[in-house]
Amino acid sequence: MLKPDQKLVIHFFEQIDKLNGKMGHAVLRYSRNPVACAVDFNHKGSTTRDLLDFGPDVPVMGSVTEAADAGGDVLVLGMAPSGGRLPPEMIAEVDKAVAAGMSVINGLHEHLGPRYPELSPGQWIWDIRQEPQDLGIAWARAAGLQNRRALLVGTDMAVGKMTAGLEIWKSALEDGVRADFLATGQVGILVSGKGIPLDAIRVDYACGAVEKMVMEASDAELEIIEGQGSIVHPGSTSTLPLMRGSCPTHLVLCHRAGMTHLDTVGEPVAVPPLNDIIQLYEDIASACGTFARPVTAGIAVNTAHLDAKAAADAIAAIQDETGRLAVDPVRDGATELVKALMSS
Repeated sequence: MLKPDQKLVIHFFEQIDKLNGKMGHAVLRYSRNPVACAVDFNHKGSTTRDLLDFGPDVPVMGSVTEAADAGGDVLVLGMAPSGGRLPPEMIAEVDKAVAAGMSVINGLHEHLGPRYPELSPGQWIWDIRQEPQDLGIAWARAAGLQNRRALLVGTDMAVGKMTAGLEIWKSALEDGVRADFLATGQVGILVSGKGIPLDAIRVDYACGAVEKMVMEASDAELEIIEGQGSIVHPGSTSTLPLMRGSCPTHLVLCHRAGMTHLDTVGEPVAVPPLNDIIQLYEDIASACGTFARPVTAGIAVNTAHLDAKAAADAIAAIQDETGRLAVDPVRDGATELVKALMSS
C-alpha cells in the first residue's frame, strides 16, 4: 500500500524524546520514504535533530492539521501509549488526518480500519498487527535448511534487537552476502515492507508463523530473524516461538550497556551475568540435543545513552567480562558481527 514517494508524518504524541517513541525513531532512522515532518504536542517549533541525533532533520509540528499543510501524505503512529490504546487526543488527530485525505499506518493492537469504512480513492488504513491467514503449527522444518539463520535475542525488551538486526542486514548486503531481514514486529514490518506481527498471532500458531516465514526466505544465504522480548523477562512469551520456528544456527545477544536490572519491569529483576544468559538461550534452542546448538556470534551493545568514551569503555568491559565479540552496530557498524556470523 505504501508507495516509496509518499511523504510521511510521524506522530509521536508526547514521546519523541522518550523510549516509547521507538516506532517513530525507527522510521526516522531507516525508512526509505521521505519524511515531511514530525508531530509532538510538547515540542512544537523544534526540529527532529534538536531532539535526536539521527535521521533527517525535519520540523516538529504541534498538530496533524499543520502537518497536512506541510504536505504529508501518510500519518504514522510513532508512539506506544500506555496500555497500547490511543488516548482521546490521538483519536481526534487521526480523525483530522483521514478527513484531510491522509492515509494511516497503525502499529498498535487497537485496529483503526473499522473506524473509517469509507475512504477516498487511493486512501488506506494499514493496521499492521493482524494475524496472517493460513497458519499451522511448526514441524522444525527449518532445521533441515542449509543456510545460516541468525536470531536476535535480548537481555530485556526494547534493548535494540530490531535495530541490531537491521544494521547486520545492511552490512551483510554491503559485504555481498545474500541476506534477508525477517521482521517479527510492527516497526520492522513497516521499515522492511514484510514480515509477521508475532504478538498478534495466536500462541498455537506462533511457531508455525515463524517457520513459514523462514522457509519462504530459505534462498537467502543469511536469514536475520528479528527478536522479540527476552527469556528472562517475566512478561515475555515470544522467545520460544522464534527459536522453535527458526531453528537458529546463530544467536546475537542484544544488551543495553550498564543495565543491571530490567528496564521494562515494574518490580526489580536483576540481569544475570551475560554468559549465563547466553548459555540459557543456547540450551533452550538446542533442547537437550533435540536440535543443533546455535553459535552465539557476539553481543550487540546499545550505547545510545553514552558519550563516545563511555561507550568504548562499556564495550571493552563487556568483552573482558564475556570473552566474546561485543560491538555497538549503530555507533561502530555491524561488519564484525557479519564476519562472525559467516565464519562460525
